[in-house]
Amino acid sequence: MYYFIGIKGTGMSALACILHDAGNEVVGSDLPKHFFTEQPLIDRNIPIYDFSKDNIKDDMIVIIGNAFLEDFEEVVAARNNPTCTCYRYHEFLGHFLHDYHSICIAGSHGKTTTTGLAAAMLGYNEPIGYLIGDGTGYLNPEAKDFVLESDEFRRHFLAYEPDYAVITNIDWDHVDYFKTNEDYVYSYQQFVDKSKKAVIAWGQDPYTRTLKTSVPVYYYGEKDNDDVQAINIVEDTDRMSFDVLFKGELFGHFELPFVGHHLLLNSLAVITIGILKGYSSQNIEAGLKTFEGVKRRFKIEENGENIYIDDYAHHPTEVKITLQAVRLRYPDKKIVAIFKPHRTGRVYHFAEDFAAALSLADEVGVCEFTSIDDYDPEADIKIDYLANFIENAHVFHESDEDAKVLKEMGPAVYVFMSSKDIYPFKEKLKDLQS
Repeated sequence: MYYFIGIKGTGMSALACILHDAGNEVVGSDLPKHFFTEQPLIDRNIPIYDFSKDNIKDDMIVIIGNAFLEDFEEVVAARNNPTCTCYRYHEFLGHFLHDYHSICIAGSHGKTTTTGLAAAMLGYNEPIGYLIGDGTGYLNPEAKDFVLESDEFRRHFLAYEPDYAVITNIDWDHVDYFKTNEDYVYSYQQFVDKSKKAVIAWGQDPYTRTLKTSVPVYYYGEKDNDDVQAINIVEDTDRMSFDVLFKGELFGHFELPFVGHHLLLNSLAVITIGILKGYSSQNIEAGLKTFEGVKRRFKIEENGENIYIDDYAHHPTEVKITLQAVRLRYPDKKIVAIFKPHRTGRVYHFAEDFAAALSLADEVGVCEFTSIDDYDPEADIKIDYLANFIENAHVFHESDEDAKVLKEMGPAVYVFMSSKDIYPFKEKLKDLQS
């Protein structure tokens, strides 16, 4: 039996579904409140218990979520039971990937969407398995390839030995662990050192070209020195088109139903995977067109004159990219940004960058820290610390009264951004405007 401590976590829920679908008995525990990742677990009748050390039974294989430290009661019970085998999430995946040709997609931003795009493209062309960091997991019994979102958090991606390592960008994050930008970049050097066949990286990132590796590196982007280059780019409010050169020669023309320049770059990364796999441009394009998005990444709902966008953005660069994409898609509408940060350390270090990114919106609201792993002892701040950097920012506590304040800002495009549970606040606003 597999037991998941923190089964509603994004990667954890996806892995639980994969193991269940492979015929294993799977159970787990988590907080009783709703998470967007839990519906696939419910659909499979996977039991979810409240946390208790008594949940741990003999002979379990226990998989521990990242948010749970070694002094957490279930972790203590599992570690102290000699009949239990314990893994951290990334440790288990490192063992799991040994049976597959692995494509590990890393990067400070865009790795979830890029993994989703890769899963769509590859799955169109062959049986595969995939684990996406939005809680989605799937494994075809005939799969030889497995696509995995690979997180640099505390160097966890070093548990993997990818055949293909993809790096979307390198932008300093997780400042509570990586105390310097140099150490953060070095973790990516360690990651590519483990790649067995090739590295695929965004060519315009200031750090990817500094990485040294013994395997071939394929850069993608928009410059003449990129191996996979997009030219003749046309971006509209509901689609994009471009030609792709591979090693300077025309590979194919692509027309995709995506909006936002970041999706062009993510698509180029996946096109590079397809080229290395030997797929035709037509089959790569057809596979990309099957992509229906990933959970909590630019998910759009319309309600008359009001539009609600739910996005996972939690770093200044991601906030900026998200709001730029909103402005491209809705150039004539008022934009209201509502941001709920995760980790006080990140906000403390990047407050000015967050303020600049959020100020791309017409109105800005910031929400209190609420997550169990928000607080960094070296950054003892409240949300007012960030609000003070933003002119006329609203501080929200996600209350009914706060939802009424948001309502009065409409009609507007409301952009809710957080890696945590901001979506109940969005639902309060929707109810008022329905």
